[in-house]
Amino acid sequence: MAIEPDALDRTGLELAAMLRQLRRQAGLSGARLAARCNMSQSKVSRIEGNRVRPSLVDVEQILKGIGVSPAVAAEAMAMARIAQTEWQDRKALHRKGLDKKQLELAGLEAATDDFRFFLLSMVTGLLSTPEYIRASILNAPPTQQAKALGMKLERQAVLLDRSKRFTFILTEQAVRYPLVAPDAMAVQIDHISSLARQANITISLLPSSVRYSDTPLSTFTVYDERLATIETDLGAAVFRDPRDVRSLLDRFAFYEDRSVTGDAAQDLLSRWAGEFRS
Repeated sequence: MAIEPDALDRTGLELAAMLRQLRRQAGLSGARLAARCNMSQSKVSRIEGNRVRPSLVDVEQILKGIGVSPAVAAEAMAMARIAQTEWQDRKALHRKGLDKKQLELAGLEAATDDFRFFLLSMVTGLLSTPEYIRASILNAPPTQQAKALGMKLERQAVLLDRSKRFTFILTEQAVRYPLVAPDAMAVQIDHISSLARQANITISLLPSSVRYSDTPLSTFTVYDERLATIETDLGAAVFRDPRDVRSLLDRFAFYEDRSVTGDAAQDLLSRWAGEFRS
C-alpha cells in the first residue's frame, strides 16, 4: 500500500472541484443541494472549498442529492476514499509537540478494545522499557524529550485493562534492533517476554528464517475494526475507510498464521536475550 502525501493532498482538491462542478452542471445552488442532503449550506461550501475533509457518507449524500450516474458516482467515491486518508508528517508532529501526539494516542487507546500491532523494525512504546523509549526519542527536540518519556510510560497503563485485548506481531529485526547497549537490550527483550505472560496480551514473533512477504513492509496498527495507521520514516497515514481497514486486518491474519507464539516464542525471546548478555 503506497503512501504518497502529495497525492493525498491533490486528491482532496480534485474531489472538492469535482463536487462543485457536478453541482453547477446540475443547475443547483449550494443552498438547494444542502437542503436535499440534509446538510447546512456552510458545510457544503466548506467541502467544495476543500476546507473540510468530507466523510464517505457526506460524499454519498451529495452525489445522491445531485443525481449523478453510477459511473460518475463510482469515480467520485474512489477519490473520496483516497482523500479520506489522513497524512501526519513526522517533522510537523515534532514542531507541534510530541505531547500532543501522545494525548491523541492515549485518547485513541481509551476508545479501543481490540488492538493489533505489526512491528517491523522497532519495538513500540507500549512494550518498551524507559531506557529503550529514551533512546527512541533522541531525535526529538531536547525540550520535549522528558515530557514525552513520561507520557509514553503513562500510556503503558492501558495494558493493565483486562477488558482490552492486545496482539503484537514482531519481526526478529524489531525485537533485536540494537537501539540501546547490549545489557539494556537483554532487559528490553525480558520485558517483552514478561508481558507475553499477561492474559490479555499475545506476543507473536516472525523469525528472519520465515518467509512471510515478497513486498516492502511497513509498521501498522489496527484499532478494533474502525481505524488503522501505517507508519513510515516520513510520518503516518491514518485510514478510516472500512475496505482499507479490512485489507490490513487480512494482512495481519496472514502474518499471524506464519508467526511463532506461546512457549515457542518464549524460547526465542530467551535465546535472543541470552545472545545480548553474552
